[in-house]
Amino acid sequence: MSPYIATQSGAGNTPNNTKTLSTSWMFPYLFVVSFAGLFSIVALRKLMIIKYKLTYPSGTATAYLINCFHTPKGAKLAKKQVGSLFKSFGFSFIFGAIQWLVARDEGCGFGSLHTFGAQAYAKRFYFDFSSTYVGVGMLCPYMVNISLLIGAIVSWAIMWPMIEEKKGDWYSAQLSATSLHGIQGYRVFIAIAMMLGDGLFHFAYMLVVTISSFTERGPPQNDYSDEDDHDKKIRNDYFLKDQIPNWAAVGGYAGIALISIIVVPITFHSLKWYHVLVAYLIAPILAFCKSYGAGLTDWSLASNYGKIAILTFSYWVGLENGGVIAGLASCGLMMSILDTASGLMGDFKTGYLTLTSPRSMFFSQLIGTAMDCVITPLVFWIFNSAYKLGDPEGSYPAPYGLMYRGIALLGVEGFGSLPKHCLRLAIGFFW
Repeated sequence: MSPYIATQSGAGNTPNNTKTLSTSWMFPYLFVVSFAGLFSIVALRKLMIIKYKLTYPSGTATAYLINCFHTPKGAKLAKKQVGSLFKSFGFSFIFGAIQWLVARDEGCGFGSLHTFGAQAYAKRFYFDFSSTYVGVGMLCPYMVNISLLIGAIVSWAIMWPMIEEKKGDWYSAQLSATSLHGIQGYRVFIAIAMMLGDGLFHFAYMLVVTISSFTERGPPQNDYSDEDDHDKKIRNDYFLKDQIPNWAAVGGYAGIALISIIVVPITFHSLKWYHVLVAYLIAPILAFCKSYGAGLTDWSLASNYGKIAILTFSYWVGLENGGVIAGLASCGLMMSILDTASGLMGDFKTGYLTLTSPRSMFFSQLIGTAMDCVITPLVFWIFNSAYKLGDPEGSYPAPYGLMYRGIALLGVEGFGSLPKHCLRLAIGFFW
């Protein structure tokens, strides 16, 4: 949304297609869009947790971990884990301080070590000894790390240098390296094509899995059967004890939608009240689909739904009427609803297995969401003040900012705005 990112895209850099990032509008925007997901499908918790017995792998794993802590062996293990946590934190903090002391200027020190030589460093192939990235790599599955490594080698070592040799033929040599009509356009739109292809595949796959799961299920059965063990009956009774009235869920969602219809168009002038109304009418259906899919596979498709929202609303509004901002704002609205709805259902699964009151879980989510609406903009403001976010040559290039803006530009401008042969390459990588 920011004008700084808009200048890099080289298109849509008009006042009605940019918005200065400020906490003055972030606070009200987050407060009106972040709570709707909690009310959207809360009435279906009995259906998804007890009747369909969805797994919600992350919620189940969390529940087993919590239950493990309440055993003598688990308590001993927890102490070791906490000790390892503080040791790792201390090492990372001290190493970060050493890096800061050693680095005398930009491009020197541990953060910019020419691991593979000067030419490779110019192509951004070097090791920066970032404890954050090492930690992320330890958390991510090894297949994710391997995929990232292969993608980096194929793109930065092979594809981008080959395309840069076509400068002056495929795209103008006068364009900056950050223009979407130049080399950056190939980077962004090929990546978008791959992400959309992968996302649509998983969307279709989850749709097939969901439909087949519904068709394979027999007629509705009683919550209890003779084969149910004692623990399951206790969990079912406890889970159904603290009911959240359906009228409260429906009324809460309708009230938040009404407030959003008033507030969101004031914050983003390109979004009209009927755009917001359509988004809130569609969101519960998508929230159910996402929550059901997450319950089966633990996959999150919120970003894919968000990309579809960008393309839909940006095309609907149009470039002249601020379609870029409209698409990005609707994406944030949609992803917020879907993520919170799916997260709440996963927490209900955790509460079901740990004998935690569903009503307590719901109100805890309300409190946590309210805190998040305050803390997140403040953290972003501090971070944005300390670093130049979005700088392609800086430490935090924020590539997703330019990528999502590129999707919005694609929605308002169409394929004719792409550089030469970019569409063919994107289609090839899409499949």
